[in-house]
Amino acid sequence: MTVSALTRPGERDRLVVKLSEIDWLFVLVLCLIAGAGSLMLFSIAGSSWQPWAWNHASRFGICLLMMLALAMIDIRVWFAIAYPLYAVGLLLLVAVEVAGDVRLGAQRWLSIGGFSFQPSEVMKLGIVLALARLYHGASAEKARLSWWLLIPAGMIALPVLLVAHQPDLGTAMLILMTGVAIVVLAGLSWKVIGAGVALFLAIVPPFVMVVMHDYQRQRVMTFLNPESDPSGSGYHILQSMIALGSGGVLGKGYGLGSQSQLNFLPEKQTDFIFAALAEEFGFVGCVSVLVLYAAAIFMALRTAYVSHSHFGRLAAAGVTATFTVYMLINGAMVMGLAPVVGVPMPMLSYGGTVMLTVMIGFGLVQSVRVHRYAEVTSGKGSFL
Repeated sequence: MTVSALTRPGERDRLVVKLSEIDWLFVLVLCLIAGAGSLMLFSIAGSSWQPWAWNHASRFGICLLMMLALAMIDIRVWFAIAYPLYAVGLLLLVAVEVAGDVRLGAQRWLSIGGFSFQPSEVMKLGIVLALARLYHGASAEKARLSWWLLIPAGMIALPVLLVAHQPDLGTAMLILMTGVAIVVLAGLSWKVIGAGVALFLAIVPPFVMVVMHDYQRQRVMTFLNPESDPSGSGYHILQSMIALGSGGVLGKGYGLGSQSQLNFLPEKQTDFIFAALAEEFGFVGCVSVLVLYAAAIFMALRTAYVSHSHFGRLAAAGVTATFTVYMLINGAMVMGLAPVVGVPMPMLSYGGTVMLTVMIGFGLVQSVRVHRYAEVTSGKGSFL
Protein backbone atom coordinates (compact mmCIF):
# COMPACT_ATOMS: atom_id res chain seq x y z
CA MET A 1 0.00 0.00 0.00
CA THR A 2 1.38 3.40 -0.97
CA VAL A 3 1.86 6.34 1.34
CA SER A 4 -0.69 8.32 -0.64
CA ALA A 5 -3.25 5.57 -0.12
CA LEU A 6 -2.61 5.62 3.60
CA THR A 7 -2.95 9.39 3.86
CA ARG A 8 -5.87 9.78 1.48
CA PRO A 9 -8.95 10.75 3.52
CA GLY A 10 -11.89 8.37 3.38
CA GLU A 11 -15.36 9.15 2.13
CA ARG A 12 -16.54 9.84 5.65
CA ASP A 13 -13.74 12.32 6.26
CA ARG A 14 -14.49 14.13 3.00
CA LEU A 15 -18.16 14.35 3.95
CA VAL A 16 -17.26 15.81 7.36
CA VAL A 17 -15.04 18.38 5.68
CA LYS A 18 -17.81 19.36 3.27
CA LEU A 19 -20.36 19.65 6.06
CA SER A 20 -17.98 21.89 7.99
CA GLU A 21 -17.85 24.25 5.00
CA ILE A 22 -21.61 24.88 5.10
CA ASP A 23 -22.62 28.28 6.46
CA TRP A 24 -24.39 27.04 9.59
CA LEU A 25 -25.26 30.58 10.70
CA PHE A 26 -27.15 30.91 7.41
CA VAL A 27 -28.95 27.65 8.20
CA LEU A 28 -29.88 29.02 11.64
CA VAL A 29 -31.33 32.19 10.09
CA LEU A 30 -33.47 30.11 7.71
CA CYS A 31 -34.68 28.05 10.68
CA LEU A 32 -35.65 31.22 12.54
CA ILE A 33 -37.62 32.57 9.56
CA ALA A 34 -39.43 29.26 9.03
CA GLY A 35 -39.99 28.98 12.78
CA ALA A 36 -41.60 32.42 12.83
CA GLY A 37 -43.81 31.29 9.97
CA SER A 38 -44.88 28.17 11.88
CA LEU A 39 -45.70 30.22 14.99
CA MET A 40 -47.80 32.65 12.96
CA LEU A 41 -49.62 29.83 11.19
CA PHE A 42 -50.33 28.28 14.60
CA SER A 43 -51.72 31.60 15.83
CA ILE A 44 -53.99 32.43 12.89
CA ALA A 45 -55.43 28.90 12.95
CA GLY A 46 -56.82 29.60 16.44
CA SER A 47 -53.83 28.15 18.35
CA SER A 48 -53.92 24.91 16.38
CA TRP A 49 -51.18 23.03 14.56
CA GLN A 50 -53.72 22.15 11.88
CA PRO A 51 -54.22 22.81 9.06
CA TRP A 52 -51.07 24.87 8.39
CA ALA A 53 -48.43 25.07 11.12
CA TRP A 54 -47.49 21.39 11.37
CA ASN A 55 -47.33 20.98 7.59
CA HIS A 56 -45.18 24.10 7.29
CA ALA A 57 -42.72 22.94 9.96
CA SER A 58 -42.46 19.39 8.63
CA ARG A 59 -42.01 20.56 5.04
CA PHE A 60 -39.24 22.87 6.12
CA GLY A 61 -37.50 20.03 7.95
CA ILE A 62 -37.58 17.87 4.83
CA CYS A 63 -36.49 20.74 2.59
CA LEU A 64 -33.65 21.60 4.98
CA LEU A 65 -32.26 18.06 4.76
CA MET A 66 -32.58 18.25 0.99
CA MET A 67 -30.73 21.58 0.94
CA LEU A 68 -27.85 20.07 2.92
CA ALA A 69 -27.72 17.11 0.54
CA LEU A 70 -27.67 19.41 -2.50
CA ALA A 71 -24.82 21.38 -0.92
CA MET A 72 -22.66 18.25 -1.28
CA ILE A 73 -23.10 18.22 -5.07
CA ASP A 74 -20.06 19.51 -6.92
CA ILE A 75 -20.62 22.94 -8.46
CA ARG A 76 -19.49 21.50 -11.80
CA VAL A 77 -22.52 19.20 -11.79
CA TRP A 78 -24.76 22.26 -11.51
CA PHE A 79 -22.80 23.74 -14.41
CA ALA A 80 -23.41 20.60 -16.48
CA ILE A 81 -27.17 20.57 -15.98
CA ALA A 82 -27.68 24.33 -16.50
CA TYR A 83 -28.69 24.30 -20.18
CA PRO A 84 -30.59 20.97 -20.00
CA LEU A 85 -32.64 22.22 -17.04
CA TYR A 86 -33.47 25.45 -18.87
CA ALA A 87 -34.49 23.47 -21.99
CA VAL A 88 -36.68 21.13 -19.93
CA GLY A 89 -38.29 24.13 -18.25
CA LEU A 90 -39.12 25.69 -21.63
CA LEU A 91 -40.56 22.42 -22.95
CA LEU A 92 -42.73 22.06 -19.85
CA LEU A 93 -44.00 25.63 -20.22
CA VAL A 94 -44.91 24.89 -23.84
CA ALA A 95 -46.62 21.69 -22.66
CA VAL A 96 -48.71 23.80 -20.27
CA GLU A 97 -49.94 25.81 -23.27
CA VAL A 98 -50.96 22.58 -25.03
CA ALA A 99 -52.20 20.29 -22.28
CA GLY A 100 -52.09 22.19 -19.00
CA ASP A 101 -54.75 21.97 -16.30
CA VAL A 102 -57.06 24.97 -15.96
CA ARG A 103 -57.76 26.04 -12.38
CA LEU A 104 -59.42 29.26 -11.27
CA GLY A 105 -59.27 30.60 -14.81
CA ALA A 106 -55.52 30.06 -15.22
CA GLN A 107 -53.68 27.34 -17.15
CA ARG A 108 -50.53 26.91 -15.05
CA TRP A 109 -50.35 23.26 -14.01
CA LEU A 110 -49.23 19.99 -15.59
CA SER A 111 -50.41 16.58 -14.40
CA ILE A 112 -48.05 13.66 -15.00
CA GLY A 113 -48.88 10.27 -13.51
CA GLY A 114 -51.26 11.76 -10.97
CA PHE A 115 -48.68 14.33 -9.84
CA SER A 116 -49.54 17.97 -10.49
CA PHE A 117 -46.97 20.79 -10.54
CA GLN A 118 -46.25 24.24 -11.98
CA PRO A 119 -43.44 24.17 -14.60
CA SER A 120 -42.77 27.85 -13.91
CA GLU A 121 -41.12 26.71 -10.66
CA VAL A 122 -38.57 24.72 -12.70
CA MET A 123 -37.80 27.82 -14.73
CA LYS A 124 -37.04 29.92 -11.63
CA LEU A 125 -33.92 27.83 -11.10
CA GLY A 126 -33.36 27.06 -14.78
CA ILE A 127 -33.02 30.72 -15.77
CA VAL A 128 -30.46 31.33 -13.00
CA LEU A 129 -28.27 28.38 -13.96
CA ALA A 130 -28.53 28.96 -17.73
CA LEU A 131 -27.61 32.66 -17.52
CA ALA A 132 -24.81 31.94 -15.06
CA ARG A 133 -23.35 29.36 -17.45
CA LEU A 134 -23.79 31.66 -20.46
CA TYR A 135 -21.94 34.52 -18.78
CA HIS A 136 -19.28 32.19 -17.37
CA GLY A 137 -17.80 31.87 -20.84
CA ALA A 138 -18.47 35.42 -22.01
CA SER A 139 -15.89 38.17 -22.21
CA ALA A 140 -16.25 41.33 -20.16
CA GLU A 141 -16.81 43.32 -23.37
CA LYS A 142 -19.69 41.08 -24.44
CA ALA A 143 -21.30 41.32 -21.01
CA ARG A 144 -20.89 45.09 -20.92
CA LEU A 145 -22.26 46.24 -24.27
CA SER A 146 -22.63 44.27 -27.53
CA TRP A 147 -25.16 42.68 -29.87
CA TRP A 148 -24.42 39.45 -27.99
CA LEU A 149 -26.76 40.75 -25.28
CA LEU A 150 -29.68 39.72 -27.50
CA ILE A 151 -28.94 36.10 -26.50
CA PRO A 152 -29.54 36.52 -22.74
CA ALA A 153 -32.43 38.90 -23.54
CA GLY A 154 -34.07 36.16 -25.60
CA MET A 155 -33.41 33.55 -22.92
CA ILE A 156 -35.24 35.73 -20.41
CA ALA A 157 -38.07 36.82 -22.71
CA LEU A 158 -39.13 33.30 -23.78
CA PRO A 159 -40.13 31.98 -20.33
CA VAL A 160 -41.46 35.37 -19.22
CA LEU A 161 -43.88 35.51 -22.17
CA LEU A 162 -44.96 31.89 -21.72
CA VAL A 163 -45.61 32.33 -17.99
CA ALA A 164 -47.39 35.67 -18.50
CA HIS A 165 -49.70 34.01 -21.05
CA GLN A 166 -50.89 31.39 -18.52
CA PRO A 167 -51.61 34.01 -17.01
CA ASP A 168 -49.28 34.28 -13.99
CA LEU A 169 -48.06 37.86 -13.88
CA GLY A 170 -46.42 37.52 -10.46
CA THR A 171 -44.17 34.62 -11.47
CA ALA A 172 -43.43 36.25 -14.84
CA MET A 173 -42.28 39.39 -13.01
CA LEU A 174 -40.12 37.30 -10.70
CA ILE A 175 -38.39 35.47 -13.57
CA LEU A 176 -37.89 38.77 -15.43
CA MET A 177 -36.42 40.60 -12.43
CA THR A 178 -34.14 37.66 -11.55
CA GLY A 179 -32.87 37.43 -15.12
CA VAL A 180 -32.26 41.17 -15.33
CA ALA A 181 -30.43 41.10 -11.98
CA ILE A 182 -27.99 38.45 -13.29
CA VAL A 183 -27.40 40.39 -16.52
CA VAL A 184 -26.67 43.56 -14.52
CA LEU A 185 -24.39 41.78 -12.05
CA ALA A 186 -22.50 40.21 -14.94
CA GLY A 187 -21.24 43.67 -15.90
CA LEU A 188 -23.89 45.33 -18.07
CA SER A 189 -23.05 48.87 -19.19
CA TRP A 190 -24.74 51.68 -17.30
CA LYS A 191 -25.80 53.14 -20.67
CA VAL A 192 -27.80 49.99 -21.41
CA ILE A 193 -29.25 49.97 -17.89
CA GLY A 194 -30.40 53.59 -18.25
CA ALA A 195 -31.91 52.94 -21.67
CA GLY A 196 -33.65 49.85 -20.32
CA VAL A 197 -35.20 51.75 -17.41
CA ALA A 198 -36.44 54.46 -19.78
CA LEU A 199 -37.90 51.85 -22.14
CA PHE A 200 -39.60 50.07 -19.24
CA LEU A 201 -41.25 53.27 -18.02
CA ALA A 202 -42.40 54.02 -21.57
CA ILE A 203 -44.05 50.65 -22.20
CA VAL A 204 -45.76 50.23 -18.80
CA PRO A 205 -48.85 52.39 -19.59
CA PRO A 206 -49.67 50.73 -22.95
CA PHE A 207 -48.90 47.31 -21.45
CA VAL A 208 -51.37 47.90 -18.62
CA MET A 209 -54.11 49.27 -20.89
CA VAL A 210 -53.74 46.91 -23.87
CA VAL A 211 -51.88 43.70 -23.02
CA MET A 212 -53.06 42.91 -19.50
CA HIS A 213 -56.16 40.83 -18.81
CA ASP A 214 -59.13 42.71 -17.37
CA TYR A 215 -58.66 41.29 -13.86
CA GLN A 216 -54.95 42.17 -13.91
CA ARG A 217 -55.73 45.71 -15.03
CA GLN A 218 -58.30 45.94 -12.24
CA ARG A 219 -55.59 44.99 -9.72
CA VAL A 220 -53.43 47.86 -10.93
CA MET A 221 -56.32 50.31 -10.76
CA THR A 222 -57.19 49.04 -7.29
CA PHE A 223 -53.59 49.48 -6.18
CA LEU A 224 -53.74 53.13 -7.26
CA ASN A 225 -57.08 53.74 -5.52
CA PRO A 226 -58.20 50.86 -3.24
CA GLU A 227 -60.92 53.00 -1.63
CA SER A 228 -62.82 53.05 -4.94
CA ASP A 229 -64.12 49.52 -4.27
CA PRO A 230 -63.60 48.77 -0.56
CA SER A 231 -65.82 45.68 -0.47
CA GLY A 232 -64.67 44.29 -3.83
CA SER A 233 -61.33 44.55 -5.59
CA GLY A 234 -59.87 46.87 -2.93
CA TYR A 235 -60.81 44.60 -0.01
CA HIS A 236 -57.48 42.71 0.18
CA ILE A 237 -55.27 45.79 0.29
CA LEU A 238 -57.50 47.73 2.70
CA GLN A 239 -57.76 44.87 5.20
CA SER A 240 -54.01 44.36 5.01
CA MET A 241 -53.36 48.05 5.69
CA ILE A 242 -55.81 47.96 8.63
CA ALA A 243 -53.88 45.01 10.09
CA LEU A 244 -50.56 46.79 9.58
CA GLY A 245 -51.77 50.00 11.20
CA SER A 246 -53.60 48.41 14.12
CA GLY A 247 -50.47 46.59 15.27
CA GLY A 248 -48.74 49.81 16.26
CA VAL A 249 -45.24 49.58 17.69
CA LEU A 250 -45.48 46.41 19.78
CA GLY A 251 -48.58 44.74 18.36
CA LYS A 252 -51.75 43.43 19.97
CA GLY A 253 -50.09 40.28 21.26
CA TYR A 254 -49.62 36.72 20.07
CA GLY A 255 -52.94 35.19 19.01
CA LEU A 256 -54.83 38.47 19.55
CA GLY A 257 -54.93 39.88 16.02
CA SER A 258 -58.56 40.63 15.21
CA GLN A 259 -58.08 40.96 11.45
CA SER A 260 -56.62 37.46 11.13
CA GLN A 261 -58.41 35.72 14.01
CA LEU A 262 -61.83 36.93 12.85
CA ASN A 263 -61.02 36.18 9.17
CA PHE A 264 -61.23 39.75 7.95
CA LEU A 265 -57.74 39.38 6.46
CA PRO A 266 -57.93 37.34 3.21
CA GLU A 267 -55.28 34.72 2.33
CA LYS A 268 -53.88 35.22 5.82
CA GLN A 269 -51.80 32.03 5.67
CA THR A 270 -50.14 32.80 2.32
CA ASP A 271 -50.02 36.20 0.63
CA PHE A 272 -50.87 38.30 3.71
CA ILE A 273 -49.16 36.48 6.57
CA PHE A 274 -46.79 39.44 6.99
CA ALA A 275 -49.83 41.64 7.71
CA ALA A 276 -50.94 39.15 10.37
CA LEU A 277 -47.44 39.30 11.87
CA ALA A 278 -47.59 43.10 11.92
CA GLU A 279 -50.92 43.08 13.74
CA GLU A 280 -49.76 40.71 16.48
CA PHE A 281 -46.14 41.87 16.91
CA GLY A 282 -46.25 45.41 15.55
CA PHE A 283 -43.43 47.40 14.04
CA VAL A 284 -40.83 45.72 16.26
CA GLY A 285 -41.87 42.26 15.11
CA CYS A 286 -41.84 43.26 11.45
CA VAL A 287 -38.39 44.82 11.71
CA SER A 288 -37.07 41.74 13.53
CA VAL A 289 -38.23 39.42 10.75
CA LEU A 290 -36.93 41.78 8.05
CA VAL A 291 -33.53 41.79 9.79
CA LEU A 292 -33.51 37.99 9.47
CA TYR A 293 -34.29 38.28 5.76
CA ALA A 294 -31.55 40.90 5.35
CA ALA A 295 -29.09 38.62 7.16
CA ALA A 296 -29.96 35.69 4.88
CA ILE A 297 -29.51 37.87 1.79
CA PHE A 298 -26.20 39.26 3.04
CA MET A 299 -24.79 35.81 3.82
CA ALA A 300 -25.90 34.40 0.47
CA LEU A 301 -24.26 37.33 -1.35
CA ARG A 302 -21.13 36.80 0.72
CA THR A 303 -21.05 33.23 -0.58
CA ALA A 304 -21.32 34.55 -4.13
CA TYR A 305 -18.41 36.92 -3.43
CA VAL A 306 -16.02 34.22 -2.19
CA SER A 307 -16.61 31.85 -5.12
CA HIS A 308 -13.56 31.47 -7.36
CA SER A 309 -15.65 30.76 -10.48
CA HIS A 310 -17.72 33.29 -12.39
CA PHE A 311 -20.46 30.65 -12.73
CA GLY A 312 -20.59 30.15 -8.97
CA ARG A 313 -20.73 33.88 -8.29
CA LEU A 314 -23.59 34.49 -10.72
CA ALA A 315 -25.52 31.36 -9.72
CA ALA A 316 -25.42 32.23 -6.01
CA ALA A 317 -26.25 35.88 -6.74
CA GLY A 318 -29.13 34.84 -9.02
CA VAL A 319 -30.70 32.61 -6.36
CA THR A 320 -30.30 35.44 -3.85
CA ALA A 321 -31.98 37.83 -6.30
CA THR A 322 -34.96 35.46 -6.63
CA PHE A 323 -35.31 35.26 -2.84
CA THR A 324 -35.00 39.05 -2.53
CA VAL A 325 -37.58 39.75 -5.24
CA TYR A 326 -40.02 37.37 -3.51
CA MET A 327 -39.59 39.32 -0.27
CA LEU A 328 -39.77 42.79 -1.82
CA ILE A 329 -42.85 42.08 -3.97
CA ASN A 330 -44.78 40.52 -1.09
CA GLY A 331 -43.77 43.27 1.34
CA ALA A 332 -44.75 46.00 -1.12
CA MET A 333 -48.02 44.21 -1.90
CA VAL A 334 -48.96 43.87 1.78
CA MET A 335 -48.20 47.57 2.42
CA GLY A 336 -50.22 48.72 -0.58
CA LEU A 337 -47.12 49.81 -2.50
CA ALA A 338 -47.64 47.28 -5.31
CA PRO A 339 -50.63 45.49 -6.89
CA VAL A 340 -51.73 42.15 -5.43
CA VAL A 341 -50.04 39.56 -7.66
CA GLY A 342 -50.11 36.44 -5.50
CA VAL A 343 -46.41 36.29 -4.52
CA PRO A 344 -45.91 34.82 -1.01
CA MET A 345 -43.34 35.80 1.59
CA PRO A 346 -40.69 33.05 1.27
CA MET A 347 -40.24 30.72 4.26
CA LEU A 348 -42.84 32.68 6.24
CA SER A 349 -45.95 31.99 4.13
CA TYR A 350 -47.65 28.61 3.91
CA GLY A 351 -46.98 26.75 0.69
CA GLY A 352 -44.83 23.77 -0.17
CA THR A 353 -44.03 24.68 -3.78
CA VAL A 354 -42.37 28.00 -3.03
CA MET A 355 -40.49 26.57 -0.06
CA LEU A 356 -39.20 23.70 -2.20
CA THR A 357 -38.02 26.09 -4.92
CA VAL A 358 -36.31 28.42 -2.46
CA MET A 359 -34.57 25.62 -0.57
CA ILE A 360 -33.31 23.97 -3.77
CA GLY A 361 -31.90 27.36 -4.70
CA PHE A 362 -30.21 27.69 -1.31
CA GLY A 363 -28.84 24.18 -1.79
CA LEU A 364 -27.12 25.58 -4.88
CA VAL A 365 -25.85 28.57 -2.88
CA GLN A 366 -24.32 26.28 -0.25
CA SER A 367 -22.85 24.08 -3.00
CA VAL A 368 -21.11 27.20 -4.32
CA ARG A 369 -19.74 27.83 -0.83
CA VAL A 370 -18.61 24.26 -0.20
CA HIS A 371 -16.96 23.99 -3.64
CA ARG A 372 -15.86 27.59 -3.94
CA TYR A 373 -12.34 26.61 -5.00
CA ALA A 374 -13.50 24.25 -7.76
CA GLU A 375 -12.34 25.13 -11.26
CA VAL A 376 -15.34 25.32 -13.58
CA THR A 377 -14.46 25.08 -17.28
CA SER A 378 -16.36 24.13 -20.42
CA GLY A 379 -13.43 23.19 -22.65
CA LYS A 380 -11.35 20.02 -23.03
CA GLY A 381 -10.13 18.56 -19.80
CA SER A 382 -13.12 19.97 -17.89
CA PHE A 383 -15.23 18.09 -15.38
CA LEU A 384 -17.41 16.87 -18.24
